[in-house]
Amino acid sequence: LDPLRIAALAELALMPKPYDGAPAGAWLQQLNGLLKRLCRNDYPYSQSHTLNGRKWLAFLDNRCPAAGLTRWMVLVEGAYKPECKLDDKAIAGLTQAVDTWIRKHV
Repeated sequence: LDPLRIAALAELALMPKPYDGAPAGAWLQQLNGLLKRLCRNDYPYSQSHTLNGRKWLAFLDNRCPAAGLTRWMVLVEGAYKPECKLDDKAIAGLTQAVDTWIRKHV
């Protein structure tokens, strides 16, 4: 893995996760910010950082189908709902999907 991916994985691991019914909006914004920074670096001419909603998730999945981020609409919708809450299974699943994307996107 290149240094940028290693740093992104470390940042992902250090993000405080919204367990125990804590609002998830800020965490979802952090995840999106991390992914958008990686895309600006890795795909500088794609304008991917300007995408949102389903188009953003489709862009991510096109770069790494294994991550399956199109299943996680909460990643784009929940960021605008400060009181959005996720159960532990959703937090773990989304964290794993983002981890997979960071490791395997092309």
